[in-house]
Amino acid sequence: MAALGGCVPTEMLPGPRVVQPSFADDVLIMADGARLPLHVWPAEVAPPAQPKAVILALHGFNDYGTFIKAAATYWAGHGITVYAYDQRGFGDAPNRGFWPGGQALVDDLKNAAAIIARRHPGVPLFILGHSTGAAVALVAMTEPDAPHVTGTILEAPAVWGRSTMPFYQRWPLWISAHTVPWMTVTGRGLNIKPSDNIEMLRALARDPKVIKETRVDTIWGLTNFMDRALEAAEHFDVDALIVYGNHDEIIPKGPTEEMLSRLPKDGKGHRTVINYIGGYHMLLRDLNAETYWHDIERWIDERRAVAALPPQGYEVRSAPTRR
Repeated sequence: MAALGGCVPTEMLPGPRVVQPSFADDVLIMADGARLPLHVWPAEVAPPAQPKAVILALHGFNDYGTFIKAAATYWAGHGITVYAYDQRGFGDAPNRGFWPGGQALVDDLKNAAAIIARRHPGVPLFILGHSTGAAVALVAMTEPDAPHVTGTILEAPAVWGRSTMPFYQRWPLWISAHTVPWMTVTGRGLNIKPSDNIEMLRALARDPKVIKETRVDTIWGLTNFMDRALEAAEHFDVDALIVYGNHDEIIPKGPTEEMLSRLPKDGKGHRTVINYIGGYHMLLRDLNAETYWHDIERWIDERRAVAALPPQGYEVRSAPTRR
């Protein structure tokens, strides 16, 4: 018991601030000097024309920056530049496999958004987060120094907080994280289907940058952060598009509905929520993904139009669909 009492979850937290966050070649350099691999899909526009919008995309748990490649290629062809980076602990970022602390992920997003905004002055900037990336975006946009963006897109947000977990899931996780934090687990045998795009899933299984075996204390850190994201929903008063599928087997329906119920009922933010019938957790990589890409682009165009208007003097009306 004395030996086990010394076992605590490990977090690879950032070091002290030593540099000004910046962009260099194909990496983002964070305040502690951490170099986060950057992936870019430039808009297909003829210079000196600017992209009509810029998206900063955040990947989900155990994934990395190229998760958005197919969607980004589509959007680039429609005048949108897309950036994505490997978050700490994932892909080729530092301390792969270890949880970096939720605030580190949030602060990295704030710094990345500021860096990219400086590279594209005057161009509407949107944050898009998938799963854990959506949780990071949700929390970041509720803090006092939230990024200055035109809109936020949450895809299948990871908000499976403890309040929505039964005891037989909470207790074993706590015990494991505090006795054998180094133990790794996989998703094999759970019979969970994250997407209907089987070829894509097979490619992920072969991709060495996708983490297949996860430390228990990293799952513990993620769970702590999902708690925080669920709580942050009450203050998520920004222009946002929230999309998820009714076949999502990664984040249960209950936590998602709980998050939606906590969103501010009145406020300055305009939120659009879409539940796709037949959609899975990896919506933007599903077989029907192009439909979702188009819907996101259309929403971006709508928010760009609203942002171009004076702060007051416009109204939103509903109208019948023309056929």
